[in-house]
Amino acid sequence: MIPITSAADRCVSRVHDEWFADEEKVRDAVGLLEKPLVDFSTDGELTCGICFETFLSDKLHAAACGHPFCESCWEGYITTAINDGPGCLMLRCPDPSCKAAIGQDMINLLAPDKDRHKYTSYFVRSYVEDNRKTKWCPAPGCDYAVNFVVGSGNYDVNCRCCYSFCWNCAEEAHRPVDCETVSKWVLKNSAESENMNWILANSKPCPRCKRPIEKNQGCMHITCNPPCKFEFCWLCLGAWTEHGEKTGGFYACNRYEAAKQDGIYDETEKRREMAKNSLERYTHYYERWATNQSSRQKALVDLKKMQTDDIEKLSDIQCQPESQLKFIIEAWLQIIECRRVLKWTYAYGFYIPDHEHGKRQFFEYLQGEAESGLERLHQCAEKELQLYSNAKGPSDDFNEFRTKLAGLTSVTKNYFENLVRALENGLPDVSSHGACIRNKSSKSLGGKHKGASSSESGQWACERCTLVNPRSATICQVCDQGH
Repeated sequence: MIPITSAADRCVSRVHDEWFADEEKVRDAVGLLEKPLVDFSTDGELTCGICFETFLSDKLHAAACGHPFCESCWEGYITTAINDGPGCLMLRCPDPSCKAAIGQDMINLLAPDKDRHKYTSYFVRSYVEDNRKTKWCPAPGCDYAVNFVVGSGNYDVNCRCCYSFCWNCAEEAHRPVDCETVSKWVLKNSAESENMNWILANSKPCPRCKRPIEKNQGCMHITCNPPCKFEFCWLCLGAWTEHGEKTGGFYACNRYEAAKQDGIYDETEKRREMAKNSLERYTHYYERWATNQSSRQKALVDLKKMQTDDIEKLSDIQCQPESQLKFIIEAWLQIIECRRVLKWTYAYGFYIPDHEHGKRQFFEYLQGEAESGLERLHQCAEKELQLYSNAKGPSDDFNEFRTKLAGLTSVTKNYFENLVRALENGLPDVSSHGACIRNKSSKSLGGKHKGASSSESGQWACERCTLVNPRSATICQVCDQGH
């Protein structure tokens, strides 16, 4: 077998086109001969072309070209090529004048087991890396390759190892956030700019040596570290020798207050305040992003434990076949997926422009509804399930628990599908100036029309999420609230 498609990026149609356009050129490129160059006789004795020893014909082998070589020389030639790296996939006949390819059938016949496995790994790697629809899973320690199904609607793919990643950027799966936002967020999380913001917001430079100093006590009397040892006032940065009872003592500084009133410290304070606000805002979103990431990792561990130990135990206690307990696994899989989505919504929220108040308000509403549903599902799957796992015998209300958990799984899935759809569409139905007005209108009209409020234009605003829906819609396009 000769890997002919490797020369054309594994594109079968392209190989066909090139083959029929210039068959001889393709044959020459891949080492595929039309007929043997020499006759390989299977009778009598032949001379090996490498060691020049004479052997019976059944002790020699030849590629499609017919040049005979003994088994020992073949093994050494193939082993050397494989140890040299992936170039062995384009291995040619040992005869210097011959370009005949050495296919995998020759490798399997003549190479030792270790070398065969190495050759196969090179071949598989070559296939994956040359195929535009196949990629290696980027999860640490994973050896699986993933095939992308065209027309799936998004770039998130799932590996057999349970890791999900984005086909487009190879980061972990990040719907509903686009790759550009993910790139900015990941860079921000690792950038030195946040360290500088923290330094600016929480420290001041020593007036003498300019080294940043963090104030960790209440007193305004600051002493710089050796060798500087300069003593100064934290508020006005003046020398401490110029301070005393007249300037406010140890916990205040009249000089600073007077200078502040005169506008001397305005620009510096503004910069420090802006840095502090920026840091606090970033911290708000990052902490929630990281918390959901941590919760997702814990849920993955819980799911594995559930699959390996807990389901069997629960099956014995509740006298239920394991096939009837799949609803629990489905709930945990939904929790894991929702934690991932919720995590990335905080990156989405961080980059919503400050002036788009209506969009932010609507986003936070959708996020809050989805998060509340997820917390209810997570609590049911984690804490309430323990009651049945720790029971001494079958529980009378276990079927009620099954209905509850399955229902929460379905509702939570619906919440998050709506959230993802809305964010991927950019919340197009919410204007920066009109969302708050629609919110007030829907509440004021809520008593007149159960479930929704109608507008004069024929559209109707959902009472639950305030989205303005088209007249023909019978349920809200975001939260599925009935009209």
